[in-house]
Amino acid sequence: MPFVSALTVYPVKSLAGSPLDAMTVDPSGPRGDRRWMLVDAHGETITARKHPGMLGARATPVDGGVHLSAPGREPLVVTEPAGPADVPVRMSRLETATRAGDEADAWCSALVGRPARLLWLDDPARRGMAEKHGGTEADPMSLNDSGPLHVTTTASLARLDAWAAELHDERVERALTRGEPAPAAREALDMRRFRPNLVVDGDLEAFAEDGWSSLAVGDVELRFADLCGRCVMTTIDPDTQVKGREPLLTLARHRRWDGELWFGVQMVPVRTGRIGVGDPVEVR
Repeated sequence: MPFVSALTVYPVKSLAGSPLDAMTVDPSGPRGDRRWMLVDAHGETITARKHPGMLGARATPVDGGVHLSAPGREPLVVTEPAGPADVPVRMSRLETATRAGDEADAWCSALVGRPARLLWLDDPARRGMAEKHGGTEADPMSLNDSGPLHVTTTASLARLDAWAAELHDERVERALTRGEPAPAAREALDMRRFRPNLVVDGDLEAFAEDGWSSLAVGDVELRFADLCGRCVMTTIDPDTQVKGREPLLTLARHRRWDGELWFGVQMVPVRTGRIGVGDPVEVR
């Protein structure tokens, strides 16, 4: 039977997440997931798309706040701010958020090498889910791009990695035929590139999740909302923060339609509660 092989929460948008043995799922998704984000002076979200080094910093949930850490930096614990949500932001379906304070702003500004503010979303109910992603305004959502809870499967990653290996071999053969330098040796694709909250393992067909209507796992029931379109962030190595061409190169060959490259699914909590690693997953 399929089972949960990994759980991860990402408290700060675009920072590395924290693996969990168990997580609590609220109506807006995993508790504490993507409740914080970095913005510039104009309220625009700062992400790893333009600042890959953000993926080298880690955000860990702590009681009443978040612990920030990065190589060569003193860690910082930021408590949930009590002030009003009065900082204007340029984000879909959200007009304002709450500033975390001068110390947090200084830490984040040093991380990205430009002025930045750390903001907190006080209430995900203020930002309903977009209809185009399978939600409604009644579905609360944190600072995610498209859905409350992101699910992937090891079977799909294995298939994608096999396709990537085939494509790499083709590129090597083509280079040798032309007398050109061969591409560097490839490394297996890491699931961390896709930043899922829940990874399902077990006897599954690759990309079976595309057809799931719902999942029952632990105390929780999830309904399918949308496939997950992938962006350039997946091309950043989670350890070195160096950009490459995969997995988008392979996704463009095998998983491209409607102008998007697809991997994984977004799901919406129908029944909340606890999920643990090892829990069986009932596919419906």
